[in-house]
Amino acid sequence: MKIAIMQPYVFPYIGYFQLIKEVDKFIFYDDVNFIKKGWINRNRILSNGTDFMFTIPLENVSQFSKIKDIDIDTVNFIVWKNKFLKTIEINYKKAPYFVEVFKLISEVMDLNGKYSISDLAIKSVIKVLEYLKIETPLILSTTKYDNNHFSGQQRILDICKYEGADHYINPIGGKELYDSDFFKGDNILINFIKTKEIKYNQFKHPFVSGLSVIDVLMFNNKSEINNLLLEFELI
Repeated sequence: MKIAIMQPYVFPYIGYFQLIKEVDKFIFYDDVNFIKKGWINRNRILSNGTDFMFTIPLENVSQFSKIKDIDIDTVNFIVWKNKFLKTIEINYKKAPYFVEVFKLISEVMDLNGKYSISDLAIKSVIKVLEYLKIETPLILSTTKYDNNHFSGQQRILDICKYEGADHYINPIGGKELYDSDFFKGDNILINFIKTKEIKYNQFKHPFVSGLSVIDVLMFNNKSEINNLLLEFELI
């Protein structure tokens, strides 16, 4: 069985969804420390032919707090959300799939009560998976493993063993973090997923790569996106 384990990101890039689609089970790693200036609460969209960073406002941000314990700043979120949705509308209203994707984004951003950034990030990923009809089983690490006494690749190995996995897949950025021999001792194969060069029409501007999945959704239909999700190699 193939599994992947990743921190939850808000509307992550297409490679995140390639990873989810490739595995038999996906674990949201939400009880590890928050990463400041990472991709948990921010990403990039297209604006006037270039990339534009959006950042969701948070309360009491600390790199020593777990992702699940960092709340969205509800005081500032409503103003931020309205501005963000307006930015999406201005930049994508002429995109071929704007209407349905704008509805999806609005539903994700419709929050009632207190939300952690983990809640919102996971909600954004699940909504996209439902839209694309990807049915990979999802698990929150918070709810199952009780292995915080481990860290690093030892904790990942423990989750793999708990799930009965014999194949662990991680994004290519983790290649320097994990030792394949460490996993091999427990008969677990480790691979790294590398997204191939992906291009599609973004109005008439030169292509801007590495944007949030929002951009992919705006310019491609569901069938095209599912084909793009196959554009990777395992290393």
